[in-house]
Amino acid sequence: MLELKSLDAGYGSFQALFGVNLEVKAGEAVGVIGPNGAGKTTLMRVISGLIRPTRGTIAMEGTDVVATPAHLIVGLGIAHVPENRRLFPRLTVEDNLKMGAYMPKARAKFAERLEVVFDLFPRMKERRHQMAGTMSGGEQQMCAIGRALMSDPKLLLLDEPSAGLAPVVVQQVFELVRRIRSGGLTVLIVEQNVQQVLKVVDRAYLLEAGTIRATGSAQEMLASDLVKQAYLGV
Repeated sequence: MLELKSLDAGYGSFQALFGVNLEVKAGEAVGVIGPNGAGKTTLMRVISGLIRPTRGTIAMEGTDVVATPAHLIVGLGIAHVPENRRLFPRLTVEDNLKMGAYMPKARAKFAERLEVVFDLFPRMKERRHQMAGTMSGGEQQMCAIGRALMSDPKLLLLDEPSAGLAPVVVQQVFELVRRIRSGGLTVLIVEQNVQQVLKVVDRAYLLEAGTIRATGSAQEMLASDLVKQAYLGV
């Protein structure tokens, strides 16, 4: 479904990604793990068109993502839940969800998608008229994921969904990822919480200093000495 080849990217003269090769197949959940500053958020931004690569290719179901204008990438079926959620704090929950359905195809299915999101997140239905900025961190994360789902994506990009959340809420967020997956949605998730993310993904890539250092099934990554020593404290 998604294929990145020899990808370099960065900000001005600073290079954050070096020759990244990554693939996500339809129906998979794939994790990208690694420390702060590894380039994980840059990777997500490049895929969703927020920044452009300096070298390499990105294909979504055979379509050249790099050649696609940024505002049309969501139309390819890619929805991005950014780090720190990036909601519109002074808009209501429902208005934030509407923002996720701005593409013409999504507008036509607005009521249907809203019901899907409210079924997945009953609390969002309760809070639909509340200002998004007044909710708890966990509720805001639900709203941000719901906003992305409003476009009826084929691929959901989740950038550090557990960041800044209490442990009990982190468990809820990863349980939601499981439920989203069970509906057949393909997920690419970058996350520092290695132990949790490896419980919900099929495969993972280890990204360090902008380079893929290792890849394998979730079980292989959990058993990897490199991962155990650096991220699991074993």
